[in-house]
Amino acid sequence: MAGSEQHYILPRPSFDAPVKLLIVVAPYYKDIADNLVAGAKAEIEAAGASWDLIEVPGALEVPSAISMADRQSNFDGYVGLGCVIRGETTHYDTVCNDSSRGLMLLGLQGLAIGNGILTVENRDQAVVRADPADQNKGGGAAAAALHLIALRRKWGRPEKPVGFRPWDEIRIADGGSQA
Repeated sequence: MAGSEQHYILPRPSFDAPVKLLIVVAPYYKDIADNLVAGAKAEIEAAGASWDLIEVPGALEVPSAISMADRQSNFDGYVGLGCVIRGETTHYDTVCNDSSRGLMLLGLQGLAIGNGILTVENRDQAVVRADPADQNKGGGAAAAALHLIALRRKWGRPEKPVGFRPWDEIRIADGGSQA
């Protein structure tokens, strides 16, 4: 039984400069999503980082929203959250595989992403995994993103400024005018 296994958890990373993450959640199963978000927020805040939150219709939209945010904003990392429960059709396989593949491809392009999209057989499994007091998969996804941000900063060579900048600074830096 997965709930009784012991797992090693890396120590929480620390940062010298501000860190801001975007949490992208698909609240199809609202109660489960709310628990995933609670765990992610707690982990981000425990690391001294800040977060912003957006909702998308479903798990398939999570990678697209992260990709758009990365092109149009300046988050240091991303946490993708949601839940896919097996149903009676093969749609489950499509949603699980494609949402996971989308996040992995973005990660391989250099984005710091924690994948917290649950893929489970039934609601009971989802409830246990989402509960911040139990398996806390939302917190685990946030921790993964934080660790990847720490690695990127350790190895240097950022391709874009690190840390959060107000929107008006981005527009001015990109040649836009301040309205």
